[in-house]
Amino acid sequence: MSFRVFRGQSRMKIALLSESPADEAALRLLVEYVLGEPFIQVAPSLRARGWPSVEQVLPPILRHLHFNTDADGLVVVVDSDDSVVHTAEHEAAGYFHPGCRICRLRGVFRRTIKNLPRAHGRDRVLRAVGLCVPAIEAWLLCGRDTSITETAWVEGQAAGRPPYTRRELKWRVYGTERPTLPHEMKRAVQEVSRHRGDLRRLENDFPQGFGSLARDLRSWRAAG
Repeated sequence: MSFRVFRGQSRMKIALLSESPADEAALRLLVEYVLGEPFIQVAPSLRARGWPSVEQVLPPILRHLHFNTDADGLVVVVDSDDSVVHTAEHEAAGYFHPGCRICRLRGVFRRTIKNLPRAHGRDRVLRAVGLCVPAIEAWLLCGRDTSITETAWVEGQAAGRPPYTRRELKWRVYGTERPTLPHEMKRAVQEVSRHRGDLRRLENDFPQGFGSLARDLRSWRAAG
C-alpha cells in the first residue's frame, strides 16, 4: 500500500471530526502539537453533534474526503461517556469490542475504505482515532488535578463508584454546566495550550484514549 509522501511537503491536509466546535478547537491544537507543525484543515462534508452522530456521518465523510479532496488524513475524537474504555488488550490483531468506541470507529474506517479505488495520488485517507475518558474536559484538566486520569475512571467504573462526574468536570473547566459556545472554545484553547511542546502528561494520564490518537498521528510520518 502506498501513501502520499509527506517529507518535503509544506503542510499536511487534515480533516477533523468531533462532537462539537469546542472539541474541534481543542483537537486542532492537539493534532498540531503531536505532529510538531501546523497543518491545513480540510472541512468535512458533514458536521456531528454527539457520539451517535459521529459514528453515523463517518462513512459519508470518509468517501467525500477520499473522492472530492486531497486530504491526507482524518482525525476523529469522541467522549467515552459511560461506555467501555479502550485498553491494550483491544489492540490485539482481529480483536473487536462492540462496546468500545475506538474499536467501533476503527471498524467504520476499515469497512468504508476497504474497497475504495485510488484517488488524488493516495490509496486511502489516513486514520487517527482518540477517546476522551470520560469527556474532553478531563483532557482539559490534565496537569491541574492529578486525580483526573484514565486509570481512576476505569477503576471507578469497575467498582461502580466513578471518581467524578462529567458534570463536575464541566464545572471545573467552565464554571457552569451550560457554557456558551464562545466560552467553551476559549477555555478549551486556554487549557490545551498549556501542553504545547510537551504532551508527556497527557500521554501518561490518558495512555489509551489520548495515547491512541498520538500513536496514530505519529504513524503517519512513519508511513510517509
